[in-house]
Amino acid sequence: MEAVDVLGARLHNGDESALEECYAQFGPTVLAYLRRHVGVDDAEDVLQRTFLDVWRSAARYDPMQPLAGWVFTIARRRAIDTLRGRRPTVVSVDVLRDLVGEDGREMAERFAWAADLRAALARLPEAQRRTLELAYFEDRTQREIARLLDVPLGTVKARMARGTRALGELMVNDTVAANERGGEVE
Repeated sequence: MEAVDVLGARLHNGDESALEECYAQFGPTVLAYLRRHVGVDDAEDVLQRTFLDVWRSAARYDPMQPLAGWVFTIARRRAIDTLRGRRPTVVSVDVLRDLVGEDGREMAERFAWAADLRAALARLPEAQRRTLELAYFEDRTQREIARLLDVPLGTVKARMARGTRALGELMVNDTVAANERGGEVE
């Protein structure tokens, strides 16, 4: 049996502080998603339109469904609207296909998972978190990371090994806890 998404239920009931929490929780990841698809110049405007739509449509949100997927679906629609509205630029079918996937849910789920991953990453010890961010988000080699952080290469390798193991445990524990609560991963 599915459980109610608590933040989503508050949003559904018109709680303005829930909108603020939703923006704080999903805003950075939605912005990264939008930058990838509509470009840096339009991303912030589309982000604002997305959360305006989240607020306007909150009564239609089903709190039994994952809030992240719903928010990213709205962001995807606003991104498509922005791409379609550009003139005289023609939006390639491949760009739209990449944006929506087979039915659009795949991309929304991917970004919802990324938000969960970022939240778990933020709970790692600083040294492990920074090492993993440099490796995976900045595409740095272990040697580059060692040079940037001014630590031995072996230290970087150890931090990455411990960090990825701890990150995996956090993600599994969050998923298990969410399943026990019947809700969404925090």
